[in-house]
Amino acid sequence: MSEVLVKLRAWGCDLDGALERFLGDEELYKNCLPMVAEDESFDGLKEALAADEKKKAFDCAHTLKGVFANMGITPMFETVVKIVEPLRAGKNDGLMSVYAELSEEREYLRSIIQTEGE
Repeated sequence: MSEVLVKLRAWGCDLDGALERFLGDEELYKNCLPMVAEDESFDGLKEALAADEKKKAFDCAHTLKGVFANMGITPMFETVVKIVEPLRAGKNDGLMSVYAELSEEREYLRSIIQTEGE
C-alpha cells in the first residue's frame, strides 16, 4: 500500500469501502484524489455561502458530500454534512466557520496527495 493510502487510512478514511467501489484499483483511486482536492464545488460553495445563496450552496455542498462518500474521505464527509443539513433546512447561519474547517481539511488532503511524488 502506498504512503498516500497509508496516510488516508490513518486520517480516518474508509479506504476499504472506496477501493471496493474502485474494484481494487489503487492507482485509479490515487489518480482521482487530485480531482477531489480541486473540485470546483469548493469555490462555488464558498461564494454561495458568502452571498447567502442557499440553493447554490446546498447544491455545491451536496455534490462534495457525494464525492467524499464515494472516495471514502470520511473526515471531509462528516464536515460537509454539517453544511448540507442546515442548508437543507434553509439555514445558513454560522456555516462559513464550518467551511473554514472544510478548507483546512482540503489543504491536509492536498498535503497527503503531494507525498506521492516525494
